[in-house]
Amino acid sequence: MTGTTISQAIPIAISPILTRIYSPEDFGIFALYMSIASIIAVISTGRYELAIMLPKKDEDAINLLVLSIGISFFISFICLVIVFLFNSEISSLFKDKAISAWLYFIPLTVMLTGVFQSITMWQNRLKKYNCISTSRVLQRVTTASTTVSIGSIIKSPIGLVSGNILGQFVSTCFLSYKTFKHDKKNILNSIRFSKIKDLSKRYKKFPMFDALAALFNMSSHQSTNIFFNMFFGTVSAGYYYLVQRIFGLPILLIASSVQDVFKEKMTKIYNDNGDTRAFFIKTFKQLFLLALLPTIFIYFFSVDIFVIFFGSQWEMAGAFVQILTPAFFLRFISFPLSFMFYIAEKQHYNIIGQFILLVMMITVLLIGKHYDTTITVKLISIVTSVFYLTYLYLSYRFTSKGVK
Repeated sequence: MTGTTISQAIPIAISPILTRIYSPEDFGIFALYMSIASIIAVISTGRYELAIMLPKKDEDAINLLVLSIGISFFISFICLVIVFLFNSEISSLFKDKAISAWLYFIPLTVMLTGVFQSITMWQNRLKKYNCISTSRVLQRVTTASTTVSIGSIIKSPIGLVSGNILGQFVSTCFLSYKTFKHDKKNILNSIRFSKIKDLSKRYKKFPMFDALAALFNMSSHQSTNIFFNMFFGTVSAGYYYLVQRIFGLPILLIASSVQDVFKEKMTKIYNDNGDTRAFFIKTFKQLFLLALLPTIFIYFFSVDIFVIFFGSQWEMAGAFVQILTPAFFLRFISFPLSFMFYIAEKQHYNIIGQFILLVMMITVLLIGKHYDTTITVKLISIVTSVFYLTYLYLSYRFTSKGVK
């Protein structure tokens, strides 16, 4: 969590610079780009990267890593073909011709994201938290320096896009080096196609259930950026994206770091038939106390923070943050604990829940287009808050007191 916090401090620190280099329109176009890439990337590994934590033997886990990376390359290639064949149609679909040139970079972003997520999970299995933290810091440093330097020269979204890609590339190369150059146990020698095939069947619930659930989940979150562009224009989309950049993504990544540790410890307790409920409650209390004071502060001072640090033109973004504060608070707590769905192999519940969330989000956005952005954001906050509370309850229900 410390490494992730440091890595998130970097983009937050340079955001006052970026908001003066790039316009809300630039952020709006970049938001649409990242939304499309994120929706595809979340299923680019078949979700097999989540299974890397589960086998008792590292020899099985390394074969799952290769499977996950292989699927990522294949999905990225398919994306590249689709972009070349249907570029104009895709641009028209999103009602934004400005996105046309940036579509060609989406397959690269998808591939890098899939590989990074897969190797991160492998490093997590080995408890190499320092490597994971270092990779995230490297990514943010590279992204920040590239985004600022290019943006100072060229006034367009190119700095935002290229900075994101280069940051992903550097961090992925770092983790790849750590994985393939420091294999002291020669686990890589155990990679076998027959083993990969068997494991793909053993953990088929991940692509069958969780991939679709993850697609629904990512679509429900990223649909706001897409529909904001379509219904309210790139300026409003830029406001909403900055909110996610300053508060939403850091909260999610810090929670992901907590989940990294939660996965490893809870999986061990579960496999040993231990008291998963006690560890769940302990983690819940820690997350609640950790988030309480920052949440209160953000709720009362978010508008002032945005005006002071990012300029008066971003005041509306601060108002968005205030409205979304309850949802951010609940998301921070529920995200790490919701891994109980995977540990207890209850993916079918997850897919139903994510589908319901997607339908509710689309409904909210379709209703909101007849009013204004403020009402739309309020509806989003209510819907997502209810969703996170429900997931907290279900995650708790999937725990047990173990064998006495």
